[in-house]
Amino acid sequence: MVNRILFIDDVHPLVTSELTAHGFQCDFFPGYTRQDYIRVIPEYYGVIIRSKIILDAEILLKAKNLKFIGRVGAGMESIDAEYAESHGIVCLNSPEGNRDAVGEHATGMLLSLMNHMNRADRQVREGKWIREANRGTEIEGKTVGIIGYGNMGSAFAKRLSGFGCEVISFDKYKTSYSDGYTAECTFQDIFEKADIVSLHVPLTEETRYMADEAFFRTFRKNIWLINTSRGMVVNTKDLVDSLKSGKVRGAALDVLEYEDSSFELLGSDTREELQYLMRAENVLLTPHIAGWTEESRFKLAKVLVDKIINAFTVYDLRI
Repeated sequence: MVNRILFIDDVHPLVTSELTAHGFQCDFFPGYTRQDYIRVIPEYYGVIIRSKIILDAEILLKAKNLKFIGRVGAGMESIDAEYAESHGIVCLNSPEGNRDAVGEHATGMLLSLMNHMNRADRQVREGKWIREANRGTEIEGKTVGIIGYGNMGSAFAKRLSGFGCEVISFDKYKTSYSDGYTAECTFQDIFEKADIVSLHVPLTEETRYMADEAFFRTFRKNIWLINTSRGMVVNTKDLVDSLKSGKVRGAALDVLEYEDSSFELLGSDTREELQYLMRAENVLLTPHIAGWTEESRFKLAKVLVDKIINAFTVYDLRI
């Protein structure tokens, strides 16, 4: 019998071609709703997902024949991985596929923010030639604190290596990871030394609203903030208050707490805090595209396919 894989999201064609070549039947039903997936999931051996729906206990309870879930991307918050793995379902993702894109994007946002590039570009297009008010600040000589030193954090650190800055990092769940691009430190060291802070943590109950009023207040210096992780890691109201007070000198945000599970912006733009971010000259916003490049689309797919094929060897789950 051919084992079937259910594709909940559209992905790079490499995934279907490679898995088909390894004997799987790949099914994709673009019009399906959550209830449709609940109905059909008992028939499937594997699931490929990005972020269209949440694979929670309700749906996984029906997945009697499921052996693996493959997430095309890094974050696993759309999957109840603990429940899945307790029921023998292997959970795989592919953060290696877009780490380079995120590292480059974070670097670009920082350069633009500290040198007022977006504002200056807009002004020139409006016929304004303003130099002194757009005097920038150099990365050289600054201390960059990276919170979370996985694929994304380490990729950002690597790209900072030529800027003449000190890069320090804290990761609660890793030790002895210094790679020549960073110096391991404590959380308190980040608060004491950092001029620039970049968030690279997954969204969990532990990290939800991690960057709140107390977080910003604890920094000895006034900081620049970069967030390319998940929007709900930052409490937007507290960030806005810190921007107004000057505690946060500027913020580069690729993600916002107002995104839904598919990373689309929820509702209207009438929220006071969001309106402030959109107007603020010292805030740079992009629509959750840090890992969204032509190259990463292929690499995310390739990494995940290789992991799925490898898992059937490692876990002896061959078709």
